[in-house]
Amino acid sequence: MKVIYGLNPIQTPLKNAVAAIGNFDGVHRGHQAIFDLVKKKAGQIDGTSLAITFDPHPVRVLNHRPPPPLITLLEQKIELIGDQGIDIALCIPFSESFAAITAHEFTENILVNRIGMKAIVIGEDYTFGRNRMGNVDFLRNYGDRLGFDVIVAEPVAASGNRSERISSTRIREVIEQGDVAEARLLLGRYFQLRGKVAKGRNRGGRLLGFPTANIIINDEVCPKQGVYAVIVETTEGTSAGVVNIGYSPTFDDHQFTVEVHIIDFSGDLYEQRIRVNFISRIRDERKFNSIEALTAQIHKDIATARVVLSNV
Repeated sequence: MKVIYGLNPIQTPLKNAVAAIGNFDGVHRGHQAIFDLVKKKAGQIDGTSLAITFDPHPVRVLNHRPPPPLITLLEQKIELIGDQGIDIALCIPFSESFAAITAHEFTENILVNRIGMKAIVIGEDYTFGRNRMGNVDFLRNYGDRLGFDVIVAEPVAASGNRSERISSTRIREVIEQGDVAEARLLLGRYFQLRGKVAKGRNRGGRLLGFPTANIIINDEVCPKQGVYAVIVETTEGTSAGVVNIGYSPTFDDHQFTVEVHIIDFSGDLYEQRIRVNFISRIRDERKFNSIEALTAQIHKDIATARVVLSNV
């Protein structure tokens, strides 16, 4: 997949572009259904499949506050869009000046004249442009005038109950509740955190006998405090692991950490970027009366994780 950052590199219209537009946070099963329609339509007209997304999140620009915690940061989002078989990902920098563009200007000047859009696939409630004036009816009206098709994707049900559709908001909720198994069903893959391994408090291996890799998260959604069975991807391969998320109440130092113990691993991961795939929640975080009691529980957690991960 080709990745284009900004509109300036697009000097000539793409060949019969079929576009999907959105934040696509999580690139979940609902987004994947939209991309399937994009690819299908592009195949029918010998066209180019295109996903248009934005960075930073529009909420940060429009409301001058942090966006909702993200399921996928930009790097992972672009990778996941590529995994869907899309030809081009276009990432448009979102700014106050861009937000001021009207739906008319965006549709005619950018989508049609610059990008060469011949069809667009959107969800039924998608809005865009200044004051959110662009919607399905708006696009259908302009499509008739400017010569592009509008395809409205049906929402994907979160379960057998079609009243609840898959959404990024719903996925954030289940992750924050610690239900990483449900998150997997909604995403179509395991929820993943990525981060660079930072210096910890040097007690995992020294005091407990279980060395940990501490990763820093910023804008990402974080699972509920507790212990999880995970699969960890490093430069040395894929390994089983256990993650503790929380404040380590046994030590009573009130510092939030994401501590990853990779089972049967003895390498040095400091300053490496690792990927942590959440498979199952093992237990709540809790305070133990002694380091010995905590160590005994960690042995049990690792044994539980081995059983869980042996079936993955």
